[in-house]
Amino acid sequence: MPKFNYVAMDSRGKETKGTLEVNTQNEAITRLKEMGYFPTKVVEADKPKEKPDKKAKAEGRPARKKKGGGLNINIKIPGLSGRVKTKVLTTFTRQLATLVDAGLPLLRGLRVLERQEKNPTLRDVLGELALAIEGGSTFSEALAQHPKIFNRLYVSMVKAGEMGGVLEVVLNRLAEFMEKAQKIKGKVVASMFYPVAVMTVAVVILGVLMVFVVPRFQDIFKDMLEGAQLPDFTRLVLAISNTIKDHFLWTMVGVIAFFILFKLFVSTRVGRHLFDKFKLNMPVLGPVISKVAISRFTRTLGTLVSSGVPILQALTIVKETSGNVIVGEAVAAVHESVKEGETITAPLEASNVFPPMVISMVDVGEQTGALPEMLMKIADNYDEEVDNAVQAMTSLLEPIMIVFLAVIVGSIVIALFLPLIVLIDRMGNVGDEQNQARQGAAE
Repeated sequence: MPKFNYVAMDSRGKETKGTLEVNTQNEAITRLKEMGYFPTKVVEADKPKEKPDKKAKAEGRPARKKKGGGLNINIKIPGLSGRVKTKVLTTFTRQLATLVDAGLPLLRGLRVLERQEKNPTLRDVLGELALAIEGGSTFSEALAQHPKIFNRLYVSMVKAGEMGGVLEVVLNRLAEFMEKAQKIKGKVVASMFYPVAVMTVAVVILGVLMVFVVPRFQDIFKDMLEGAQLPDFTRLVLAISNTIKDHFLWTMVGVIAFFILFKLFVSTRVGRHLFDKFKLNMPVLGPVISKVAISRFTRTLGTLVSSGVPILQALTIVKETSGNVIVGEAVAAVHESVKEGETITAPLEASNVFPPMVISMVDVGEQTGALPEMLMKIADNYDEEVDNAVQAMTSLLEPIMIVFLAVIVGSIVIALFLPLIVLIDRMGNVGDEQNQARQGAAE
């Protein structure tokens, strides 16, 4: 009787390894489930898996040529290759879920999507996935070979679907999860487009004023005031204008250097922690970022747990995909609490990130055994909260921008009008002196 080596997780997420003597791999998986384990890897011990090229050679087929052989030059630009946009990946997941749900074999579905895929990177990856599956790998193992495109959340959900025999259900859940996440992201980006566009135009206009318009008034003021000293505020605005005009290159270098230093600071552990905490508590934008983070946390955890991923593994994935250090630390505390056999709600409450309503709903879900469903309800509720927060933020940003621009432009206008006021006062004083001189001559 053949032997199968297995790696499995128990109900608390603890990993265990061993060997079973059964007839088939499916029988080994069934045996492990009966033992209360969640199998993550089951392979035959006496028959090591061959690589695709070796298997092809043994069957008399020509081995697949590696990329880059001959004159095929594959140029990759760092940072611009090997990745696929989230929107493209979401479309692919939905299409694959539809094909598998309709009864089409996975391998054939990948070949169909490969032929119609327009994105060259994803098309090449789909070809490699199909070849890996033909070579004996599972779908999740093939996906894990492309971490730049398929993250741990994606791979773990597919692995859970394979182990449970419900791959089509998991693919549909994954597609829905990605679509809702993309929808929330699209709403936030769309709401920020108008303020960013207005501020960009305003900066350009202010730059033109400070470089070309304001300096012309300096010569006019010299002729009008005949060497008299300009008001302090006017001299300040003219000094800023001359600095920008005469040292434009150094000004741009300074601005770029500031952003580079800020980026380097944020990339450090302390800087990232401070910046993420500031984002959650900043005015106007803070509520939106906080609600998006809570929605992402609850939807990701709920989708993973409902798909069959062990709770500890799911929490680890949520921590890595949280996008915020503060939320990630809260999830890490939840992981440690669950690992010690305690509840989820205590560390959530101690983090001061999640509102009381979320903590109460999670507590109810944990006590009633309906945690995944409760997490998805929280996510749906917070999706609506994000919509309301985005609308409130947009309506609040418009008057703030108007006031900000009015203050900046008004300050420039006042600075340019102050010398005129001084000139009018001087003309009035000269007129008074002339009148007094005439009266004195008449007397």
